[in-house]
Amino acid sequence: MRKKQAAAMMAVVMACTGLTACGGSSSKPAENTGGKAQAGNETQAASGGTAEKKVLSVTTWDNESTPQFQAVIDAYEAKNPDVEIKIIDTSADEYNNSLGISLSAAQADPDVIWVKDMGSMLQMADKKQLLPIDEFIEKDGFDLSIYKGAAEQLQYNGTSYALPYRNDWYVLYYNKDLFDAAGVEYPSNDMTWEEYYELAAKMTSGEGSSKVYGSHNHTWQALVTNWAVQDGKHTVVEQDYSFLTPWYEEALALQDNGYIQDYSTLKTANIHYNSVFKNQQCAMMPMGTWFIATMMQSQASGETDFNWGIAKIPHPADTEAGYTVGALTPIAISAFTDEPELSWDFVKFAASEEAAELLAAEGVFTGIQTEESLKAIASAEYFPEGDSNVEALSYVHYSFDRPLDPKIEEIRTVLDEVHEMIMIHSYTVEDGMKELQERVAEIKEW
Repeated sequence: MRKKQAAAMMAVVMACTGLTACGGSSSKPAENTGGKAQAGNETQAASGGTAEKKVLSVTTWDNESTPQFQAVIDAYEAKNPDVEIKIIDTSADEYNNSLGISLSAAQADPDVIWVKDMGSMLQMADKKQLLPIDEFIEKDGFDLSIYKGAAEQLQYNGTSYALPYRNDWYVLYYNKDLFDAAGVEYPSNDMTWEEYYELAAKMTSGEGSSKVYGSHNHTWQALVTNWAVQDGKHTVVEQDYSFLTPWYEEALALQDNGYIQDYSTLKTANIHYNSVFKNQQCAMMPMGTWFIATMMQSQASGETDFNWGIAKIPHPADTEAGYTVGALTPIAISAFTDEPELSWDFVKFAASEEAAELLAAEGVFTGIQTEESLKAIASAEYFPEGDSNVEALSYVHYSFDRPLDPKIEEIRTVLDEVHEMIMIHSYTVEDGMKELQERVAEIKEW
């Protein structure tokens, strides 16, 4: 296990985990900075200082379990000692709902919003809850070309509401120690889904509480539907959902044969995929690249000490290796902020090359992808050793897990509900596809 240069940075990330949800319930016009200035003065008075601190509130999810937010927050505060960042942290599952409540109340907090998915960004834009940033971009001469087209893809109705912050796609995580103990070769970077199913069966062992599952599917419908859109021929917004049928049949086969934990158990016990992989209860797990940073942090803290690796996500037999699925994480400004200029300054920094290099050292992929950043990630402490792990980070085709459709959140709700009914055997796959088709047709008015 490597223990090199990044220990100090990792310690900083883990030590700073503010959880304060600040702000009142009244709406404030953008030019009114009185509330934040007041908070800054109180902070300085308490510490005996004389300088007035500006206070900026930002939203995060699962902040304690990943360095993707805190590392940038710490770096910004270090560069701007006159600014205090207040973190409004929520669990990933409750994030969109909690944020929606705050924005519906037109509160001045939060100022800056890390957008969990692009569909919710469209909804917030439609409700005029996001501040357009084109004037800021033009005023500063901000170069969007560093994002290689991603910033333009985030534009909605010709308006920029966000910059690309993170860029994540799916890979396959595996426990090297479990494979070594079983005398089985590690997953390769050119593995079909059929080969993956066979490997999951081979790596399943034990019974009861000591059982090790060959793989693990988290409860998200994306852990089934992603592979159906992986080849770029379909999206999850379609008039005909029959293309999902074989993927649900395979997911049910994995579950019913005991090669993955069953959906009902995971939902009832609220089991997070973090604990399943970290506790070595599965040999493999398809998950996003964001989990690399989580595992690196876990290794740095001593929470886990087993050997792990990554491989390209398996691919359909008629598709070449390197096809994957992913999404961007945008960073935006609330339309109700009372600190628009300061918010833009933070957004600029969070989506900058400087922040990209900082996050790369933590195993976090950003909207700015360069050869140097990949090298930085691959050479970071606690990143798994071996050229195959570096190779696993490359891809030849990238499909969005959800299209930029204004109705995507409504459709996602239907996808989630039907997914659950199929996975608990309340619906047959055929019944599920029929309901999807009918309900999505109503939403889209087809």
